[in-house]
Amino acid sequence: MSPIDIGIIGLIFLGVILFSRMPVGFCFIITGILGFSYLVSPEAALNVLAKDFYTSFSSYSLAVIPLFVFMGQILFQSGIGGEIFTTVNKWLGHYPGGLAWATIGACAFFGAICGSANATAATMGTVVIPEMRKFGYRDSLATGVVAASGGLGILIPPSIVFIIYGSMTEQSIGKLFMSGFLPGILISLLFIITVYIWVLLKPETAPRRGRCSIKERILSLKGIVEVLVLFIIVIGGIFFGVFTPNEAAGIGAAGGLIIPLLRRKLKFKDILLTLYFTAQTTCMLLTILAGAFVLGHFLTVTTIPTALSSWVMSLPFPRWGIMGIIILIYFFGGCFIDSLGMIILTVPIFYPVITALGYHPILFGVIIVLVVGLGGVTPPVGILVYIVKGMNPDITLETVFSGATPFVLAILVGIIILIAFPQISLFLPSLMR
Repeated sequence: MSPIDIGIIGLIFLGVILFSRMPVGFCFIITGILGFSYLVSPEAALNVLAKDFYTSFSSYSLAVIPLFVFMGQILFQSGIGGEIFTTVNKWLGHYPGGLAWATIGACAFFGAICGSANATAATMGTVVIPEMRKFGYRDSLATGVVAASGGLGILIPPSIVFIIYGSMTEQSIGKLFMSGFLPGILISLLFIITVYIWVLLKPETAPRRGRCSIKERILSLKGIVEVLVLFIIVIGGIFFGVFTPNEAAGIGAAGGLIIPLLRRKLKFKDILLTLYFTAQTTCMLLTILAGAFVLGHFLTVTTIPTALSSWVMSLPFPRWGIMGIIILIYFFGGCFIDSLGMIILTVPIFYPVITALGYHPILFGVIIVLVVGLGGVTPPVGILVYIVKGMNPDITLETVFSGATPFVLAILVGIIILIAFPQISLFLPSLMR
């Protein structure tokens, strides 16, 4: 058999073990080692394995992962996510669908702090859905907006997915962070418009609540002002070149620990849980990345990436048509494979195509983060839907999926806007020093 035949068999094998619920990183490693051993030699495969693991776990640039994960976890464990929702609710809760607006704003803010879609959905699913149900919101709107808005955590900086993408493509992590900021605001606004239209057509899904006084709104800021300052320092420091992403992550982790300690909202067991989940998440992410490198070496010797890139480039379509095909591949792949795994698996294949077509690598990073993020709210995987369902066992999966569908359409509209107007993603990175 030719190397390409072996590569195809290897990818089929990878798909089978992915569906067996084996951890993604291990799936990549097993497939890569077996394939590389067959095409080259077992000794060379073991050398590749050792080198790729050492590279991943000793990389200075990847030190941002445990630091940002620690910052998000410590703020999650201290309950600050609930305070964020309370504040946003006091400012927006009186508008039609205002509690849903407040949820979108709170998810965007909390997602920007912790960088995790799962943590955002879990936090807000626990805090805001009971609140919306108490005020008469229908379950479909309440759960759908939480599941969809949780995905903002992987777009608005700091984002773990951008860190991995930057490491794989040798793009500036700081510029990638900035590239997600305006698109994150755009998607948030599209979500708010979606809620407004939904409530306009079906007013019974979201009864209006009373307006809070100016005094109440201003006093509510007291609960999040320190977190807001921390966010401005971390992101502003990266933008203005005051410090590197690694230094920003260190400042964010230290600030994330100091704020709840000073406010006496953190117990010793919360710190232990934070350390545990930080270590667990970091090891998972670095193992996935190391496994991706091993799998990448196997795919390289099969020549599949080169052949597939040449085939895509030879298609009789304009460049936007080829981009559309790639987006469809990511969309359907994201329905079955975890977003991070999908990005790691496909970036080595499509990145050369995108750059050859003249698209900016940073824009491509934003687009694929959005597209694979759709997998978090679309069946059959829909991890964010399952998280929201887990936080509210009495609500059916069908209700959550149906509630998230209008927001999927909003994200698709956002993707079209970003492709048509790439400067939305590229403006802030272009200003960086």
